[in-house]
Amino acid sequence: MVKNKILSHNPEETILIAAKFARNLRAGDIVFLKGELGAGKTTFTKGLAQALRVKEAEVNSPTFILMNYYEGKLPIYHFDFYRINQESELSTMDLDEYIYGKGISVIEWPERLGKLAPQEFFQVDIGHKSEYQRMFEFSAAGEGFRIRLEKMMARIK
Repeated sequence: MVKNKILSHNPEETILIAAKFARNLRAGDIVFLKGELGAGKTTFTKGLAQALRVKEAEVNSPTFILMNYYEGKLPIYHFDFYRINQESELSTMDLDEYIYGKGISVIEWPERLGKLAPQEFFQVDIGHKSEYQRMFEFSAAGEGFRIRLEKMMARIK
């Protein structure tokens, strides 16, 4: 995996970083967001959605309902699998319809997918540096995603 790091000093900068990243996304892309509770996964999603013409106020964490749908330039499927304990709990969701659909899938807690996880995706690892600072580490799985990520990072930094 190719890795690229960017430091955000506050939530507003996080939204800007995510918006720059989102400008290069296209239908069918999958973005894994990894980080502990309160790391900024939903804030990052707000920036991503904003760049795709979704009002920031519409974006919230789908922790209790598992998925939010946002209609913008492209559909966004925002998943949060924090409350999933076993991948069998996802069997009723028809995930393939969304993850491999015509929109962008943003998945918080992707490790909960288990064997259902796609093989190609962008990944954003988010770490706390201080109360407001976050370190974003961008990587990609799959040759096509890795090549695109290299070009994307040149535009973000």
